[in-house]
Amino acid sequence: MKIECGIEKLKDAISQAERITGKNLTLPILNSILIRASGKSIKLRSTNLSLGLEIEIPAKIEKEGIVAISGSVLFGIFSNISQNESVNIESVDGNIIVRTKKSKIKVKGNPTEDFPTIPLVSGESFEIESKKLVDGIKSVYYSSSVSDIKPEISSVYMYKDADDLVFVSTDSFRLAEKKIKIKKLNEIKGIILPFRNVPEILRIFGEVPGIVNVAFNKNQISFSSENVYLTSRVIDGIFPDYRQIIPKSQKTEAIILKQDLQNALKLSNIFSDKFNQVNLSISPKERIFELSSENTDVGENKTRIDAALEGEAVELSFNYKYFMDCFQSINSDSLIIKITDAAHPILVSPVSDPSFTYLIMPMNK
Repeated sequence: MKIECGIEKLKDAISQAERITGKNLTLPILNSILIRASGKSIKLRSTNLSLGLEIEIPAKIEKEGIVAISGSVLFGIFSNISQNESVNIESVDGNIIVRTKKSKIKVKGNPTEDFPTIPLVSGESFEIESKKLVDGIKSVYYSSSVSDIKPEISSVYMYKDADDLVFVSTDSFRLAEKKIKIKKLNEIKGIILPFRNVPEILRIFGEVPGIVNVAFNKNQISFSSENVYLTSRVIDGIFPDYRQIIPKSQKTEAIILKQDLQNALKLSNIFSDKFNQVNLSISPKERIFELSSENTDVGENKTRIDAALEGEAVELSFNYKYFMDCFQSINSDSLIIKITDAAHPILVSPVSDPSFTYLIMPMNK
């Protein structure tokens, strides 16, 4: 193999591929990035067996070939090469020689025959704008369980509902749902993406413009654009029928400015206990929307907020952190809080935006 390539695209590709490499002592080949040169481009491939990534970038190919090189070593090298240089890479006896204007570096190679293949996922498919895909996942994934004890909820769940692609995550204490409109969407009964793979999907396709083709079957899902191909395993399980717990009617409703509520929650958290407990008291007749918290080692706090209130008086407690998390998914200045009673979930959504719904389970006092 002998190639010449622009440093900027190669550096970005190595950076993305290195994060997918497997830190696996029993399969050391997973630490490598496979580089294949053919035609007018090079393909960089990495995998940890749960995720697989292939990135194609243009290059001048003098001699075709294939090498496998430690991902961390490649990343270290190219992180310290000037951005405006071009680079020449040549394979010699299974190793590679990296040449720039000022450097000549020899890097030990690994056996390419041991490198796993990345599956070409076949089955059902659909197309979605990368921005919408990222928005859908990012709006809900923080609500996933981080424990592997119940893998079906340590995930982002995707399914079709009418003309919407619906994204859902829950950890049993809170739940986030985001609906994205997509034209001509085929039936999707349910895809369960592992939570551990979601940050890399967001990172990679957050930087990829245009349309993403999504193909999936019962074992794998792939996301592909013009020069990026990413595969992930999917979880074989049944996501909970979460729609049963969404309250059908509410007795109390409050419309409030998001910034006012954020500030009051941050203040309340200073005085919350080790469980992050904050108390909420609403009395529409007296026009009271009040947050309070108490910590015997710190002190106590009560903060009232201006709000448009309707319905019955109610008092309940919740985890401060769960409420703060949802603000990243609310783009409007105001939000609606709907409550049935102290035993049912708090329902939060942006004003005039029914595409996002967030539920928080109350805490027992």
